[in-house]
Amino acid sequence: MAVTEERIGAAFTAIAGEEFEVGPIPSGPGGMVKVQAQVRIAEPQITRDVGQLITFVVKLPLYIGLTVDLKVDRIRYDVDGLVTLPMTVRCAEPLQLRIEVDPPRPRDVFVDVASRNVRGEIIRNLAQVDAEIRRVIAKFVEAEIDKPEVRTARFIDVDVELARAFEGM
Repeated sequence: MAVTEERIGAAFTAIAGEEFEVGPIPSGPGGMVKVQAQVRIAEPQITRDVGQLITFVVKLPLYIGLTVDLKVDRIRYDVDGLVTLPMTVRCAEPLQLRIEVDPPRPRDVFVDVASRNVRGEIIRNLAQVDAEIRRVIAKFVEAEIDKPEVRTARFIDVDVELARAFEGM
């Protein structure tokens, strides 16, 4: 009862709706290529499963405008992404619940990359743009879930919650 979708969602409201820019990041041989991204995080989708353990799956939708600067040309991509974060609730001492979040790996990130032209599609395949996007997104989300406000929201003091419930009676 203490660990609901709403409580899990509260831990992620700090990053939902956030927009930020990444880069320019040097890439390619000798760092000659510069990659820049405009990222927007949408409202998370949360599902709960109560079995022997209480587990959650949080899905963070991302929308990314990506620019690859090749010095001679700038290629733009539109990217829809989805990061899947599995979580498990565990008991902790003295009377707490701890929500463990598995840091995302690139394989936990789904991306749908749309090239705006044929040249962009060729470069996307040659430079393995999709794999690089997944790697960068996984690294960013891992840093976000490790922020102090998110770490704090992942601990629930059951004794404090019980005291609040008794005050309301």
